[in-house]
Order: sequence, then C-alpha cells, then structure tokens
Amino acid sequence: MGKRLLTLLGAASALSVTVGAGLSGAQAAELKVMFQGDPYEITIITDVAKRFEAANPGTTVQLINTPHDAYNEKIGAAVSAGSLPDILQLDAPFLANYVWSGFLQPVGDLLDKALVDDMTASNVAQGTYPIDKALYAIGLTDSTVALYGSRKQLEELKIRIPTSVDDAWTRDEFEAALKTLSTAPGVKWPLDLFRSYGTKTEWITYAYEPILVSMGCDVIDRTSWKATGTLDGKACVDATTEMQNWVKQGWVVPQSAGQNQFYAEGRPAALAWGGHWFYAEANAKMGDDVVVMPLPKFGEKGVSPNGTWIWSVAKTASDPAAAGKFLSFMLQDPAYREAYKAHAGFPGLKSFAAASPLYADKGAMAVAFEQAGKSAVARPPHPAYPTITLAFQNAMTNIFDGADPQAELSKAAKKIDDDILDNDGYQPFGQPE
Repeated sequence: MGKRLLTLLGAASALSVTVGAGLSGAQAAELKVMFQGDPYEITIITDVAKRFEAANPGTTVQLINTPHDAYNEKIGAAVSAGSLPDILQLDAPFLANYVWSGFLQPVGDLLDKALVDDMTASNVAQGTYPIDKALYAIGLTDSTVALYGSRKQLEELKIRIPTSVDDAWTRDEFEAALKTLSTAPGVKWPLDLFRSYGTKTEWITYAYEPILVSMGCDVIDRTSWKATGTLDGKACVDATTEMQNWVKQGWVVPQSAGQNQFYAEGRPAALAWGGHWFYAEANAKMGDDVVVMPLPKFGEKGVSPNGTWIWSVAKTASDPAAAGKFLSFMLQDPAYREAYKAHAGFPGLKSFAAASPLYADKGAMAVAFEQAGKSAVARPPHPAYPTITLAFQNAMTNIFDGADPQAELSKAAKKIDDDILDNDGYQPFGQPE
C-alpha cells in the first residue's frame, strides 16, 4: 500500500529500453517489466534500466507502465492473451491469488543472497506464499499506517503523547482524546480516516482491518478460511459499530471534505490516521510540530498493517536468471534507493532502514518502523483476497454511511464464503463442505 492509490497515471505506456544484467552477449535476454507508480518512480525505474544497459549491453527490457487503478485488470488481460511480462509488480495482498493461479515462480534463488538476507521480517512476510513458505516477491519498501498529531496542540490540551508501540493509547484513551479534541478551538473534526481516498480502494481494508484485529476479530478466520461467524460475529459487529459511532459523533472527516484536512489552513482535523507517506506531506507544511504516534491498542495489543507494491517473476519468464539479476541490480541501485528515501519510503530492507534517518532510532518515523516488527499483521494471504477486500470495502462504506453493521457484515461474509465455495475451497487452502 502506498501513495499510488491517490494517483491516476493515465493510459498505459510502453517504453523500450535496452538494458543488461551482467550477462554476456551470448546470454542476452529480452525482458518485459510491468509496473505502476508515481511519476518519480517511473523516472527512477527508467533511469536504473539505462544504467544497467551502460554496464551490461546486450539485453533488452520493455518497461510497461500501467495505471494503478487498472493494474489487476491489465494482469488478467495479459493472462488471457498469453502475454504475461517476465517481471511484474504486484500489490502484496494479491500475491496468494497470483501464486495460486499459477502466474508466479519463487524468486529466492534468482536474487542475490545478500539482498534476500537483508529483508526485514515484514518484507519477507509480504512476499511469502503461506502454502509452500517460498519467497515469491521482494521490495525495497514495505508500508504502515500511523497516527499523526500536532505536538503543540496535544501538549496544550494535556493529551498524553505515546512514544512507542508498547506505550500506545488504549481504546479509552483514544476515544477520550477524540472527545477532548472535538471541543478544542479551531477543530472541526478530531480525526481524518482518509475517507477521501474513495469507497472502493484498498485503503479501507488496509487501514481499517487492523482496528478489527486489535479488537479481537478479523475479516475472515485464518485457519478455517470462513468469514461467516468471524466477520459477522459479535466482536466485529461491536468494532464496526464503534467506528460508525465516531462518524455519527461528527468526529471523522467526511469523504466530501477532500484530502489533507490535517495540515490544511487552520488545521480543521486534529489527528490523521495516515500512511507512512503522509509524513513527508505534513512535515512540509507543519515542520517539527508533526508528531508520529503508534496506532492505538483497542484490545490487548495494537495492530498495524503492512504490504505494498513488490516485485515478482512470472512463471512464464523467458529468462528467470536474467529477471533475477535485473531485480537485484535495481533494488541495490543507490539512486533508486535515494529516490524512495526522498519520498519517505518505508524500509523493507535493513540496510535501507539504516540509511534512512527518518526511521532510525530517535528519527521522526521511528515509532512507525517499530510497528513493522511488533504489531504488523498482513491482510489475509488467501487466493480469495480480491473478493474478501471488495466485500469488506463495500460493507465499511455502507456502515460509515449509517447502515446496520450486523446486516452489512453478514452480507459481506456470505459473499466471501460463496466465492471460496465456488472455487472448491481454493485447495490446498481448505476443503469444501
């Protein structure tokens, strides 16, 4: 998950670039690389390819830039046409679906061993298929969501500022803070949950599922792989009813208000439930007044999300070894890393974290990086994830708009279970009844 969900890149474009992967002329390969990203990502990936060519002439790669919002559909079209690219980017929670569908091959033996050893535990988790435990994807970055506030405002209102994951606000403290902030001078809304990202975006599952998990439930049981009795069980109904109440109290920035109310003129939103990428934007406007806090502990422990856009190799790749060399070069390229560092990229490699003062000990985002090791929970690693996330997105949108939580969650759970049943349990994930 990253800032890409905010960006529409327009029509897909294909850039033909000649690159090399440390291969001799006799080993030359032709690679196709499909990806999406912000403009700076398109630029740096293209530049890396050119540097790769300068060092190792003879191998050709075609860069296929695809709009974020149409990405999964483009993958499906490529599969139908029998033209999957050799290397493809994918959003981490969709990995299980891609592997189960037979699109990908393991990359552990294709990449430089030092690079694989450098991965954080959270990065390994986002790229691993739960059935065979093999690594199918890797990224320079991972992601998280944190709670942002104004240090000056919180101190003036005598609201405690947590400094570590273990020190996070409790459920009662969080709601007490919202109540206090609701009456503070100049505050129109105590909390921005970024409903402005839209009603059908991955943000809803990514950012809100951790609240459910912290409260003792989930969108699906991760052992039986059934949603009925879990998503529509009492714990999830209570959790979503509580979240609905935040909206009813007028505490949450409405979708119609647009984005970035946290640092807009007058700061109408006191807190922001924002992705790691949001820090750079807020800091540019508010400077050192921005304070980054861990997500609250709604139950016994806090829970945070992970997962972002990662790199994989298609099972049909024309030259898997060349594909692995290309990815190894790109992910270790200094300029590639600097580009992501400049945009507050959340470290997925330990060496990248060490070189990123923002996430280092005492850094402004240190508590966000701490979450990756202590409280990150991946979205359900199941082939039915596309159905799971869409069903949950629709349910949460309707609940926030005032619909009955029990009815909406039961409807969503049935859609998920029906999809799994229709696919015979997505074996070997589970046996159909």
